[in-house]
Amino acid sequence: MTQIVVLPHPVLCPDGAVIEAEPGTSICDALLDNDIEIEHACEKSCACTTCHVIVREGFNSLEASDELEDDLLDKAWGLTAQSRLSCQALVEQTDLVVEIPKYTINHARENH
Repeated sequence: MTQIVVLPHPVLCPDGAVIEAEPGTSICDALLDNDIEIEHACEKSCACTTCHVIVREGFNSLEASDELEDDLLDKAWGLTAQSRLSCQALVEQTDLVVEIPKYTINHARENH
């Protein structure tokens, strides 16, 4: 099992968390399986940016993002060089430290 340290998020995980995931599991599924309700407006189909995370440690252990994910990430709030869509980033053997950004771009949730 791979350990994922989730940094504190004011709403989704105020105290932070340490969770475990099977290699091959997406970061998004690992978070959801551990009651960290990260947004995933497109139901994990790589069609939005609501599940954007920043992989603070272990980023290089993840498979590289593809062009579609990169294009979507360009629209994400708070984009960094370590940003990934958590629905597309599959956990490997290396432990990770993940930050969930404070904001997302979710027009449905924002009543637009």
